[in-house]
Amino acid sequence: MAFSGRTGPLLLLIMDGVGIGPAQDNNAVYMAKTPFLDAAQASVLYRTLRAHGKAVGMPSDEDMGNSEVGHNALGAGRVFDQGASLVKAAIASGALFRGPVWLDLMDHVTGTDRVLHFIGLLSDGNVHAHIDHLIAMLHEAATAGVRKARVHVLLDGRDVDEKSALRYIARLEQTLANLNAEHTLDFAIASGGGRMVTTMDRYNADWTIVERGWKAHVLGSAPGFASATAAVETMYAEDPKATDQYLPAFVIEKNGRPIGEIHDGDSVILTNFRGDRAIELTMAFEQAQFTHFDRVRVPRVHFAGMMQYDGDLKLPTKFLVDPPAIAHPIGEYFCEKGLHSFAISETQKYGHVTYFWNGNRSGYIDPALEAYVEIESDRIPFDQAPAMKAYEITEQTIALLRSGRFRFGRVNFPNGDMVGHTGVMAATVTACEVTDECVAKLVKTVNELGGITVVLADHGNADEMFTMKNGVKTPKTSHTLAPVPFAICDAQYQGEYQLRQDLPQAGLANVAATLCTLLGLPVPDGYESSLIA
Repeated sequence: MAFSGRTGPLLLLIMDGVGIGPAQDNNAVYMAKTPFLDAAQASVLYRTLRAHGKAVGMPSDEDMGNSEVGHNALGAGRVFDQGASLVKAAIASGALFRGPVWLDLMDHVTGTDRVLHFIGLLSDGNVHAHIDHLIAMLHEAATAGVRKARVHVLLDGRDVDEKSALRYIARLEQTLANLNAEHTLDFAIASGGGRMVTTMDRYNADWTIVERGWKAHVLGSAPGFASATAAVETMYAEDPKATDQYLPAFVIEKNGRPIGEIHDGDSVILTNFRGDRAIELTMAFEQAQFTHFDRVRVPRVHFAGMMQYDGDLKLPTKFLVDPPAIAHPIGEYFCEKGLHSFAISETQKYGHVTYFWNGNRSGYIDPALEAYVEIESDRIPFDQAPAMKAYEITEQTIALLRSGRFRFGRVNFPNGDMVGHTGVMAATVTACEVTDECVAKLVKTVNELGGITVVLADHGNADEMFTMKNGVKTPKTSHTLAPVPFAICDAQYQGEYQLRQDLPQAGLANVAATLCTLLGLPVPDGYESSLIA
């Protein structure tokens, strides 16, 4: 007989960035005191899941997962080709360059003195962007007859080594030099800055980050340097502890003037394919009614994103590659079944338990059945307060559970990921301990209410905090390829269901069907298999 569920609520707890890696001293999850996770790993209702590579729609199993694709897979119950895969295929096939948006962008600048601008993250992290995509577009632009192009580089140090900017800048500068020599062009880097202080804010957390980028990219207002290499080398020399993601904004100058201001009639391409840190700059370019900062001057440009970053808000209006079409996510299915549910996190991951969970859809699916709760994140480096808002999330979740209104809830604790990205080991250990403490408290509450809790992570990060290279310890701030924990916590469990043993390659996409099974609901057609039977 199929399991019919418990009388109490079903709660999904996502420990963001808490992967399961080797038991060694660079693993903050292992080094932390995590009595809940330790006990869960000894349970018969525990296993690990794949959260990277092809299991979440990335091009290869060498590609890290991330919170966006992770929550897409969790909410969709299926694997869809994601941004990186879609863009790679569109470039490889040439479809991107045959598309009407690309051709229109080129038409506006070829044969004129107008400029083609590229703005985006410069690395091969393949989470927000990939340098290969940029270089392919530069080559195609040169072939198309573009005479003048400017690149505005956002330095990574987060999805790649924390001080690797010079490597990517060198490759880009060489590419530009080769194109200039071969085609007699004027292609150059024009501005830049670290991604966490320049341009790439998300969820309206700190619009001064976008303002800083606007001033550098559009207005040419930032400290000037002769080249991007000189800018980064100078900043490294001034602060040996500086890492790429926090390097200040800069512009490239010639004869005392910035070389890459953006003006009326120019074409602008935002090369990031991931939406969360691209939406706000898109708004600054496209929205006539804009109040987040004084743009000073708003050039009338032909703007396009690599993808459409928000399908409901239609941002941007023009884009080069269509996003994955995710129909019938589990949130929609639960609404069809009349289930009351809630989603809660702090600002840094609020969009993940709402927008990304719902298949890249903004807003409520059914406001009569759903409650979304956002707790404002602190605007400080996360290693300075590694608890973040975990305690506040926990208390509000308990109130939601005890209200008796909700059959299902989902919670994201961002600590393991956001603090892990700082590269600070001690703070990340604390982050993992706080998360474990809060998860344990919520599991206890659900047990008291006669429900079930599912605990997992969306990708690895805190499980590998540094690497050793030639005897030198190098902080690792990027995500990892680690599997993630998956535990069912059911105080009333008496063997009514078991974890399946025939799904060794199961990943995050299998979770949605599992939630259906635990609620006693049929699994929607097309979903990946449930992890229990």
